[in-house]
Amino acid sequence: MSQNGSPGRKRVLVTGAGGFIGNHLVRFLKAEGYWVRGVDLTRSRYEETQADDFELLDLRKRAKCLRATRGIDHVYQLAADMGGMGYTSSHRAEIAHNNVLINAHMLEAARQNGVSRYFFASSACVYPQYRQATTEVEGLREEDAHPADPEEGYGWEKLYTEKLCQYYLEEGRLLTRVARFHNVYGPVGTYDGGREKAPAAICRKVALACDGDEIEVWGDGRQSRSFLYVDDCVEGIHRIATSGYPWPLNLGSDERVSIDELVDLVAAIAGKTVRKRHNLDAPQGVRGRNSENSRLRAVLGWLPGTRLRDGLVPTYAWIEGQLQMAGRIPAAAGLGAGAA
Repeated sequence: MSQNGSPGRKRVLVTGAGGFIGNHLVRFLKAEGYWVRGVDLTRSRYEETQADDFELLDLRKRAKCLRATRGIDHVYQLAADMGGMGYTSSHRAEIAHNNVLINAHMLEAARQNGVSRYFFASSACVYPQYRQATTEVEGLREEDAHPADPEEGYGWEKLYTEKLCQYYLEEGRLLTRVARFHNVYGPVGTYDGGREKAPAAICRKVALACDGDEIEVWGDGRQSRSFLYVDDCVEGIHRIATSGYPWPLNLGSDERVSIDELVDLVAAIAGKTVRKRHNLDAPQGVRGRNSENSRLRAVLGWLPGTRLRDGLVPTYAWIEGQLQMAGRIPAAAGLGAGAA
């Protein structure tokens, strides 16, 4: 097929296409029949992209955003400087600077190039810290974002960009849609190096451990979260992006667990017993966070369906396989009896 695609076929752009969610989204959109251009600073570390066209572009630069959005019908804006708590808590200026530039330039480039629909990937980090101060937290509703007190750096930038999308929509400049992601996990994503999220980090630590070993857990282990499987995430992105609902929507699971419970789930899947050494000096984030999904259900008639354990099984298997290929664990280790 030519780079221009077939006549009448929707042409979509996925920014951040070399990253975890972006790579999965490209695959999903291709299966839905779209012509897909992927853009990122780098290609995926783990697999070849399925994008029809993939360009290495620095979207902090206005001219690169104009190039990325040329001839595009719909934009899925996932490009961001981000990572786990260890990274976001120590690189606030860099994250805020880079992401404000990306999002401001991408919105205006999309408008100038006549894009008909624009999706922005926001985050549950926009929610006020005063609503997440206990482990038994109630699910966060979309209206809870104000009065504002988001996570420093990353959260403030996401909340600002949500407002920027709102202004473009209200002034008739661009049709925008926004989803607030809640802790997305799954296979074919970063699992080491400092930018990985908690499920991937825990899968790596358990895979590297022998039965009965001790692993480090950040915080006291009682902090709570919900985790969204990546297949549910990309389906939800598409549903929200093509919906008629103009305001931010939660995109997350409402299955809340403690970090210690997450460790126990992963260990059971691996067929191992591990001991926890809690590092109280490590970054922990808020005490509790969960997604309240009644509006998502009302708007879309759909909810994420993957239970946490069901999503962790392929996630653990993939990370274990990567560690085996890298020679960091024996190739014969395999999943334990708990995976069945």
